[in-house]
Amino acid sequence: MADFMTEIDFESFRRLIYDESGIHFSATNRSILESRLRERLREKKLQTPSEYYAILIKDKEELKVLLDSVTTNLTRFFRNQAHFDAVQNFVVPELLKLRATERNLRFWSAGCSTGEEPYTIAMMLREILPAGWKYEVTASDISLKSLMVGKEGFYTDSRVQGIPEAFLGKYFDKRPNGFQIKEDIKKVIRFDYHNLKNDSGQRGLDVVFCRNVLIYFDEAAQKASIERFWDAMAPKSFLFIGHSESLFGMNTKFEFVKTDWACFYKKSI
Repeated sequence: MADFMTEIDFESFRRLIYDESGIHFSATNRSILESRLRERLREKKLQTPSEYYAILIKDKEELKVLLDSVTTNLTRFFRNQAHFDAVQNFVVPELLKLRATERNLRFWSAGCSTGEEPYTIAMMLREILPAGWKYEVTASDISLKSLMVGKEGFYTDSRVQGIPEAFLGKYFDKRPNGFQIKEDIKKVIRFDYHNLKNDSGQRGLDVVFCRNVLIYFDEAAQKASIERFWDAMAPKSFLFIGHSESLFGMNTKFEFVKTDWACFYKKSI
């Protein structure tokens, strides 16, 4: 095992992955990187990591495949319910007052994985927004494989755990071995490949969800991502990050908001 990757190999790969995505591999999670590289070498019929590295620096598509393989796509419907309770009971009522003229809300699910989070947002907004209001959800990820699952909108029986029965009946069609999300929910979501290392080009967003993504970044990459979120968001908008993530100690312009349901951040200006 120790012979598979030299220190020079490890440094080369971790630097390339960091420069391209902000994902930080330390000595403690080196084994994850090694196992992913072994898979790619088998797939490409290569013998050594250095051969594969030579391909990566020339082939952007293969680099995307590697970045896809090193991300962890752990998600589920209504994950961390408290955040959705806060959206329903605090954030949306605020936005209904603030955006009364436009009557249109724009959400971004950044690091959306296989789509459970953006679909949860879309179903909830369908339930709680008054008549005459529109909404759109952009769902982005660095994993093309995960985005294809989200775009398809089919989930096996085990994957729909946590969806309220009423929602399941209303927004999904039962299929053999699983459930298919209905077209009228699918059409409000735009799935898009995006690397958080880059500017998304979005502006005027009302709510950004980026949960359990920043933990894979080091401090510099976290701060750069947070600043790009700020640029993408409208005045008086809201940011949700993972419950184990925090902006404390980071010099940002976001305000911390504590509610009865959950804590999150606000762009006030």
